[in-house]
Amino acid sequence: MKQAMRFNITDPNLCPALRWKGMFTGVQEDPTVPSTRDNHYWCVYTQACVGPDNKLVEPFECSSPERVCHREALASLQ
Repeated sequence: MKQAMRFNITDPNLCPALRWKGMFTGVQEDPTVPSTRDNHYWCVYTQACVGPDNKLVEPFECSSPERVCHREALASLQ
């Protein structure tokens, strides 16, 4: 699997419980500056790199509505 697909943070199905360091920097991405993206992700519910279902937390995995935790996170927004 290509890294661009695995770490795509613009996927419309991305779980709202997924977090990464870049979410907390208030600057626009500048193509002249090297990226600070470190591809370290965590879940709001577990505060770890594994979700409540003991599966890996990263954008590709956390874009699957098949995961129970993903459905629960979406339901909590409604």
